[in-house]
Amino acid sequence: MLFQTLLFAAVILSGAAIDADAHRTEIEQWRAGRIERLQKPDGWLSLVGLHWVDPGTLTLGSAPGNDIVLATGPATLGTIDSDGKRVVLALADGVDAKIGDGSARSATLASDATEAPTFVTFGSANFHVIERSGRLALRVKDAQAATRTDFLGLESYPIDPAFRFDARFEPHAPGKTIPIANIIGTLDPMPNPGAVVFEKDGASYRLEAVDEGDGQLFLIFADRTSGKETYGAGRFLYAAPPVAGSDRVVVDFNRAYNPPCVFTPHATCPLAPPENRLDLAINAGEKRYRGEAH
Repeated sequence: MLFQTLLFAAVILSGAAIDADAHRTEIEQWRAGRIERLQKPDGWLSLVGLHWVDPGTLTLGSAPGNDIVLATGPATLGTIDSDGKRVVLALADGVDAKIGDGSARSATLASDATEAPTFVTFGSANFHVIERSGRLALRVKDAQAATRTDFLGLESYPIDPAFRFDARFEPHAPGKTIPIANIIGTLDPMPNPGAVVFEKDGASYRLEAVDEGDGQLFLIFADRTSGKETYGAGRFLYAAPPVAGSDRVVVDFNRAYNPPCVFTPHATCPLAPPENRLDLAINAGEKRYRGEAH
């Protein structure tokens, strides 16, 4: 025990010396950044609405008589026309709202399937079009949302370097996909570049990774803490891909975090695939949110 305490304040993980103090500082900084991102005026805590757009002409605003009733904003914001593939917004006369960066009162709204979705702003709120499984919806955010202004903070397990693994990456054939279920009831194929394999207490565990388009390994997992100490639908974790010529990746569960659905019922969160339901308690990362929506 004395050896473990004094040997350069380090822990030995898979043959690599990791400075415990440096690791703690790294995770503390990451957690601070996580809270900062959540609390941004347009962060996940500001999400107040998800409205699916059916083909046709629809009125929208905060008044009950609208086809799409917004949680905030003017009683009548305008009308939208959709053919199922695009959404055209026409603002009501005199309403204080803005489409994108321009002064146009009517425009086709680019969705999040593009690199630059169109944001419609009004007061402290905004919305933009999202595309999920071939369907279009309006995602509405409000900087004054109670989920943001009454945020209860995050609770996490103590930082534990024993849950930081030097894992092996096992690549799949190019083009492989994996079906990922979504909390809204859809099942979508996602790029599945490979799996990460790590060992804990003499047993081997495997997680299938998906690629959202940025090259990072996105791990959606559930474990023996899910539905107890942690969110029942699972948690998220990112890992950097291996460098060229290597099959090693760092999988640090101290960075495991809750999906947006923990904070709001209006998010569209992917669920852990069956392959990623670990027969292991991951006592690291974020715990269940005290004020969770589900």
